[in-house]
Amino acid sequence: MKSFSFRPISNNDAKILILGTMPGTKSLELNQYYGHTQNNFWKFIFTILKEDLSTDYETRKALLHKNKIALWDVLQYCDRVGSLDSAIKNEIANDFEAFLKQHPNIKTILFNGQKAAAFFKKYVHLEKSYQLITLPSTSPANASKTFQSKLDEWKIISSL
Repeated sequence: MKSFSFRPISNNDAKILILGTMPGTKSLELNQYYGHTQNNFWKFIFTILKEDLSTDYETRKALLHKNKIALWDVLQYCDRVGSLDSAIKNEIANDFEAFLKQHPNIKTILFNGQKAAAFFKKYVHLEKSYQLITLPSTSPANASKTFQSKLDEWKIISSL
């Protein structure tokens, strides 16, 4: 099945870019980043930014804007059955050259999981230097670490 990523959530003043790989089935169905209720992404973001968790998608997007965080995916589209990154085939990366030119304040790029980082390094060649940080995946499929240990690593956002 051909999957397409969403438009980025971003303002031109963003300082941090968080990249996932590609929206999963539930996210595509809801047309929302990290729409699966078992994905910890939004729980981490709201906890780190010391806000009460909201399930309202507009509130979630507004929190990212307020904190100068952009959110996107490494891949523009791919073939994939299901939601696992390991099932991705025939992938095409998003246009980061254009995106980063439109967002000159971004200095740090965070990857939501190893696969996002691997696809980025495979397809994206940056002219400018950025701080690249790979964080543990917030996906429920990533059961190798506890919620707390993953959250502790994600807290780096508050120091950027």
